[in-house]
Amino acid sequence: MSNRRHVTPSVASNSNSSHVANRSVPLFKRLLFPTAPASFDLPPLLLNPLVSPEFNAELYDFIALALRAFVQPWWTKITRYDKEFLPIITNILTHVFRTLEDRLVKAHQRGDLAELVFQDIPVIITQHYRDFRLARSKLNSSYAAGGALSIPALFHASQSHMAVKPGGEIDLDYVRFLVDHILKTCLPREDWDPETERVIVREIIVKIVAQDILGKITQPWFIEKMILDQLMNIPSTKPKVTTPHSNVFSTHTLLVFVLTLIQSISGVCLALVHAYRQLIVTMKEVNQHSVAIDPLLVTQTQTDHSALPLEPSISFSSVDPSSSGVPSSSSSEANYETITDFPHDYATYIVVMLAEIFTTNSRCAGNTIMSTIGMATSQGVAGKWLDKFLPYLLTRTLSTSLMQTMTRTAKRTLFPNGYPAPPPIDPTLEEQAETRRKLVEFLDDNDTISMALQPLETRECNVHLFMLLLDRILGVLMPELFDGT
Repeated sequence: MSNRRHVTPSVASNSNSSHVANRSVPLFKRLLFPTAPASFDLPPLLLNPLVSPEFNAELYDFIALALRAFVQPWWTKITRYDKEFLPIITNILTHVFRTLEDRLVKAHQRGDLAELVFQDIPVIITQHYRDFRLARSKLNSSYAAGGALSIPALFHASQSHMAVKPGGEIDLDYVRFLVDHILKTCLPREDWDPETERVIVREIIVKIVAQDILGKITQPWFIEKMILDQLMNIPSTKPKVTTPHSNVFSTHTLLVFVLTLIQSISGVCLALVHAYRQLIVTMKEVNQHSVAIDPLLVTQTQTDHSALPLEPSISFSSVDPSSSGVPSSSSSEANYETITDFPHDYATYIVVMLAEIFTTNSRCAGNTIMSTIGMATSQGVAGKWLDKFLPYLLTRTLSTSLMQTMTRTAKRTLFPNGYPAPPPIDPTLEEQAETRRKLVEFLDDNDTISMALQPLETRECNVHLFMLLLDRILGVLMPELFDGT
């Protein structure tokens, strides 16, 4: 009996210490690397050397939370003791992440990513607003069959898409084709060959994309709520409340006024000096960033650029670097100089989009201001410098620190307590109207904001917009989808 009394506490203490040790190991190591020691270094999910270990750990933690929430519950019903399934999924996701990262880097080096953000997306949005307002102007006219056709039907006639039906429904076969190609590109060969696995994964992704994601983001209230949330995050600049001073003249008042004036002038001078130094540093970084592009990855020629339209228009053409072979060094350098000297006019597309959204062309003052801005940003030295500055700004924005912040925010939003949050309830009609009222009243010009929101308040038309954006994004990442290769 005495031996038992001495043995039992030691066994209990060992079990408690092992339980505490398991709890001290992070969740992603326990789920995704169950057989690895606790002190081992995580394999990188991304191949970029600038990715910090903290960002790598955040990605693994997000994957672990998602697998624990959506895969482990039904897999444990099939077999409780298998611990190899989640690590296998992690290996597949690692391959997918690295493939997408490689394609994103190549698109950025070709310059397609900058054209997507500063040219193609503004052009698609501009065309959406023009087609919607054209369809609205045809309503209740002979063009609408005497008023029998609705705005979505007239809009579909102007902007027909093979994946969108006249009623705004998405053709699932089109989405299946896109998902099939993405899976073939990203999945390892051993996971792509089994048809059963491929079909199951494809149908899950099609359901998530076509019904859950596109079904939500095309709703007018969702778009208005996103815009309002972004505007509410902007810090408000309220005027400071100043106490009235007496008009009695005194030496003290004069001294305070002089010292305040000197302080203000010195502050303005210091701000100008700091701004000038920052401008010089930024200009040097912009020039170095434009020269750092590998000329072998640029395949467009002067003939290709001469065929581009002078005015913004929708273009779905993509260039595949593998289709034209590797040019010689002399031709590559000449080709690179031609492309860097060619004016992309990135700022012009953004100015045209803003002018179309806020209908500045219908007002004399607004039209004059936007025309002046357009001329200043599209011609001369300013236009060439902006063509270099905007891609540089995109590179600085899409940094690993931003990606880490987005991953952390998504993890806290989707898994607030380590498990999925309950799905949000769609707002009622009264709540949607209140959101729109707050968005319209956020700025002083209510009529302009109301007219700017009208082209986004029809779900069927929004489906066309997001499908065109999806096509263009996939065209940049996977140009072989649209160039016939």
